[in-house]
Amino acid sequence: MDEPHQQDKPQEPYCETPAAPLAAGGPPFAECVLCRKPTEYPESVKGATLCPVCEWQEAQRTACSG
Repeated sequence: MDEPHQQDKPQEPYCETPAAPLAAGGPPFAECVLCRKPTEYPESVKGATLCPVCEWQEAQRTACSG
């Protein structure tokens, strides 16, 4: 009879981004795959790592590629 309203449910984020794997802490840091500068990620991280600048630029490109 009393159904919970949509407002009563906690909102889930539209696009959930995974937390950055920074648990390793310090150097050696992985190189950015675009500009070869050090990233915020340890070398043990798998996949394509980007430095903060290239990561921001890539986000701008994909956001505007509509």
